[in-house]
Amino acid sequence: MSLRRIVVTGKSAEIQQLARQVAQEAFAADDPDEALDITETVNPDLILLDHKFDFSDIRDFIVSVHENFPNVPIVVVGDNDEKNPTAEYKQLGACEYLRGKRDYSRLEEIIRQIQGGTAATNSESGTDRFFAAEYAASAGLVGHSVAMLDTLRMIRLVATSQCNPVLILGETGTGKELAARAIHILRHPNEHFVAVNCAALTSNLLESELFGHVKGSFTGADREKTGLFELTGSGTIFLDEISEMPPELQAKLLRVLQEKTFRKVGGLKDTACNATIIATSNRNLKSEVRAKRFRADLYYRLNICPVRLAPLRSAGRMPDIALLAEYFLKTSTICPEKVNKPASLTKLAIEVLERHDWPGNVRELRNTIEKAILLETTDKIGLSSVLFDPLDYDEQSENPTPQQQDKIKDFSLEKAERELIARALRETGWQKTQAAALLGITRATLYAKVKQYNIEKNPLLAPDPFKPSQSTEVPLPSLT
Repeated sequence: MSLRRIVVTGKSAEIQQLARQVAQEAFAADDPDEALDITETVNPDLILLDHKFDFSDIRDFIVSVHENFPNVPIVVVGDNDEKNPTAEYKQLGACEYLRGKRDYSRLEEIIRQIQGGTAATNSESGTDRFFAAEYAASAGLVGHSVAMLDTLRMIRLVATSQCNPVLILGETGTGKELAARAIHILRHPNEHFVAVNCAALTSNLLESELFGHVKGSFTGADREKTGLFELTGSGTIFLDEISEMPPELQAKLLRVLQEKTFRKVGGLKDTACNATIIATSNRNLKSEVRAKRFRADLYYRLNICPVRLAPLRSAGRMPDIALLAEYFLKTSTICPEKVNKPASLTKLAIEVLERHDWPGNVRELRNTIEKAILLETTDKIGLSSVLFDPLDYDEQSENPTPQQQDKIKDFSLEKAERELIARALRETGWQKTQAAALLGITRATLYAKVKQYNIEKNPLLAPDPFKPSQSTEVPLPSLT
């Protein structure tokens, strides 16, 4: 059970962490004025408001939200004081008041009520259809393909078990952190979720971050530091790209997994580790083991019941490409002044997306759609706005495979464009307005292209302008 977007008003790290546990995206605002600006931009499903602001500021903020964003509920989050000002805040317009950590578990019920209240709206906008019904949006993973349903079933299986550690495998951009958060939310939503990028820190810094250190354990250690394993408590620690972890730390992590204890750097005392440990890798760990870059014993300790995320180019995941593209189009906030415009993609644009190899997977697809939103000037994303990373094609042209070489022999942008236009005209029965809409161009542009490429309704009467001809006279195209 989770919401798509939550705005946290206040500097409380605890409330921000709570929001991240129950939302796909959490936005933090230091004060009510900033929260209003963020709310206008991202259109959240819920606002969590820290009670520590002046009562007059809280009152003015709630009034402003109800005037400008009447469908966005507000939950005020207090501390563990026995005093219960629920009625007072509800009188102002807040939908609920949480009395500190003891009430955090009630947030799930509040979210369920919010989702129930917005079910009709979601159905009308079509956002509910992006997620598999039996898993809803709690996993935050869009898709109905066979591969995605298999992944979601494995996430549910692992999350409801005592499996620890958990290994998530998949290429870059496939959504490994979303899968990790889904497991965390299903297993213990009220605990901390702590993410660590193993590739971003040096060996010494990573060891200190994970295990902590005692004062004087090394030069510069002027005070004791609590490590992330200890801070996580009974929550989840997410070790992203564990294949990048230095070998000496791999041995220490193996001890944590086996003994469920660890020692701070320079310390002598064992500390219990109660966290769920989730590790991910975009590399083939078996190959890393064979290459002596990853410990075999650690690999077999991690590989209990791995969760695998298929790449977009795989046959099992490819059916989700169009669904993902539409989801990103509907939920993107990259251009606030273009809300619901463009509203859809042309058929040919979707076909081009489905034919792309997607080396960056879902992350690359999202970037491509957001780029198209910025470029498109009509109400539909057409071919001209679907631009991929040019470096991909530069690399292919420098080192083409034999199959690519066969394709490149007769390759030209003009010929590809002519073929697409001719195909659009044939599919629409030469209805030029419909063909222009299918291509994502104006009718005037279509007329110009038809004339430029000498496209005839009867292909037998039209010579191919890309083939040499004995005559320089070219008959005029019929545009009727």
